[in-house]
Amino acid sequence: MEDYQLIALFRERNESAISETAIKYGTRLRQLSFSIVRNSETAEECENDTYYEAWNLIPPHNPETYFYAFLAKITRNHSLNRCIHQSRLKRKAYICELSDEMAQCIPDRDTLEHHWEQKALADALNGFLRDLDPLKRNLFIRRYWYLDSVKDLGKRFQMTESNVKTTLSRCRQKLRDRLEKEEIFL
Repeated sequence: MEDYQLIALFRERNESAISETAIKYGTRLRQLSFSIVRNSETAEECENDTYYEAWNLIPPHNPETYFYAFLAKITRNHSLNRCIHQSRLKRKAYICELSDEMAQCIPDRDTLEHHWEQKALADALNGFLRDLDPLKRNLFIRRYWYLDSVKDLGKRFQMTESNVKTTLSRCRQKLRDRLEKEEIFL
């Protein structure tokens, strides 16, 4: 079933919207959640929470052109909240490590002069990702969106862990430089 058809089912309040969405995206959403919470039951709960929230958000939202991204963002947020809520200290430390890595490039919203609009930052990030070659873009997204470990990235892309770390470090530096060039930093 196509995304526009799924969205139409949500808008019509047809309960098959949830089952059809689960058929199309359920595995990917569970995998995303599992990569964060490291527990299959919790990942399944986060997936179900995603469907419930999507049910409440469509309408008024109409994510026809970005439906998976819409669902993935909801799943990721639920998973991160579960991780924090369940006090998974080891996993929280890992998430903090990733947050610290990105904080080198993107400061906390409270430190931005004139409190730049979120859209400006999103546009800059999207432009940065568009300009990266496919390997670097995939590494960057898998690390900072899907929260893959350096070891997993090395296996996935047949690279050494050192090479993955170096590539990600250079990408973060490029992002930092781009944001400074576009005057998004202080």
